Amino acid sequence: MLSTDEYSGPSGKTPLLIAHGLFGSARNWSVISKRLSDSRTVKTVDMRNHGDSPRRDTQSYADMAGDLAATLTEESDVLGHSMGGKASMLLALSHPDRVRRLIVADIAPIGYSHTQIHLIEAMKAIDLERIERRSDADEQLSMSVEDKGVRAFLLQSLDVKNKRWKLNLDVLAQEMDRIIGFPEVNGSFNGPTLFLTGSDSDYVLPEHRSRIRELFPKARFAKLPGAGHWLHADKPREFEAAVRVFLDA
Repeated sequence: MLSTDEYSGPSGKTPLLIAHGLFGSARNWSVISKRLSDSRTVKTVDMRNHGDSPRRDTQSYADMAGDLAATLTEESDVLGHSMGGKASMLLALSHPDRVRRLIVADIAPIGYSHTQIHLIEAMKAIDLERIERRSDADEQLSMSVEDKGVRAFLLQSLDVKNKRWKLNLDVLAQEMDRIIGFPEVNGSFNGPTLFLTGSDSDYVLPEHRSRIRELFPKARFAKLPGAGHWLHADKPREFEAAVRVFLDA
């Protein structure tokens, strides 16, 4: 069973499940989850091989969708970002009775070519025995990862006290082709679906819309101005507002 954080909210509205992206965790979504819990219960998960969830030998979307399904005790709204967005799409396609409304944040149901192996190699290259504080790890990581924001994001998954990554880096590397891909699927999810993207991101392009509509006939599209792939971190208030409007429609 996945590790979860739950933020209890008023009864009467459909609960919301949030699935993070690659190298993320439930912790990344704590602020947005707490704010959204003013109107509904919000549950965030650590995906398999991330955070405090179990270590497994695979990272397939069928497995991740199954993990998400196992956390649901009632019909829920589901929000997934990037890898979590793909897992959420497969959840909705394979268990449509579990999902009322679906929000897919900055990802499409297609295969991509942008491997993240270089980030795994950078994390594995850190000498954890030399780490006494997070800034020590940041200094080492800066040798191969220039972007300060990316380093800060990755380092949220470093357990400094126990000198370990809270990511199963070996399996994530082994399964990278599956992670950046998307399985061949049939059928469709006929519930309301929002593809919410960053205006500065190129993950969801106009040419993807035909495939999206094949799988999600009621798909709607919206962009957050000034946001990139990590749109919930770039524009948190705007992201929250868009989520509220869609879920309450």
